[in-house]
Amino acid sequence: MGNRLSKIYTRTGDAGTTGLGDGKRVSKNSLRIHALGEVDETNAVVGLLLCEALPDEVRTLLTDVQHDLFDLGGEVCIPGMSMITGKQVTRLEETLDGFNEALPPLKDFILPGGSRAAALAHHARTVCRRAERALVALALEEAVGDGPRQYLNRLSDLLFVLGRVLNRAAGRDDVLWQKRKNA
Repeated sequence: MGNRLSKIYTRTGDAGTTGLGDGKRVSKNSLRIHALGEVDETNAVVGLLLCEALPDEVRTLLTDVQHDLFDLGGEVCIPGMSMITGKQVTRLEETLDGFNEALPPLKDFILPGGSRAAALAHHARTVCRRAERALVALALEEAVGDGPRQYLNRLSDLLFVLGRVLNRAAGRDDVLWQKRKNA
């Protein structure tokens, strides 16, 4: 980090623009800033999940994910920068496969919930999907690397599986959807 933040407010955004990592100023409602905000919100929701009692391997994983999401945000913030590679995407896939292997097969859709930690994992999943959609929209207008989109896609899948894992860690089952339950 070249410049340390010693003063938090700068007044440079008062006119509705903000600075990118390359120094360029853009509107605060630009697709790039929107995507950056969605990635930031994903990281914040993962941080909420980390406030819960979690198995050590899940805690370590989610801490690593937060660092990756900060790197991903950096890549979005600096057009042309590449920080998320196939290595991080593959790590998520392998981790997802490992957790999923220990779970019973899904035969029905599940509802977000069960334990508080599982519900927070599902919330993080939905925010992550929104961040992915924001990156897709940005990529239709500007150059964006494939790595961040792929990472968010795998992360949302992993968060779904973690919801199931965390329910089991809390001694709970999946909350199964009952079609037309109240019809």
